[in-house]
Amino acid sequence: MEILGKVVRLGNLSEGTSARGAWKKQELIIETLEQYPKNVCLVCWGDRVIEAQNFTPGQIIKAQISIESREFNGKWYTDVRPFRFETENSQAQNFNAATVQSNAQQTVPQNSDYTQMPSIDYYESDNGDDLPF
Repeated sequence: MEILGKVVRLGNLSEGTSARGAWKKQELIIETLEQYPKNVCLVCWGDRVIEAQNFTPGQIIKAQISIESREFNGKWYTDVRPFRFETENSQAQNFNAATVQSNAQQTVPQNSDYTQMPSIDYYESDNGDDLPF
């Protein structure tokens, strides 16, 4: 899966040591480029930590992600983990232009011929009330 968004900020950086050795985890918060934007926290591990720390707020990125859930003490936890990043300044501009254009085209289609549609007069009879049914 992939997600396209604008970098909002870097989140928490966690470091520790496990049985496998030292580890780092960096949170990267992005805002999706949709009509109704959503904030998504990407959890970066290993080499992705260094990449995430190089992004600046406002930068447009595309991330290849995997969504993983795990259970701990009867509760489920879900991580959105990126495994590849790309900067997408030109693609985001095209996305925004396409969104504006598609929103403008949601008005009445210009190529439709409404003269062939049947005419329905809901108010043919007046029975004293103003309800259409």
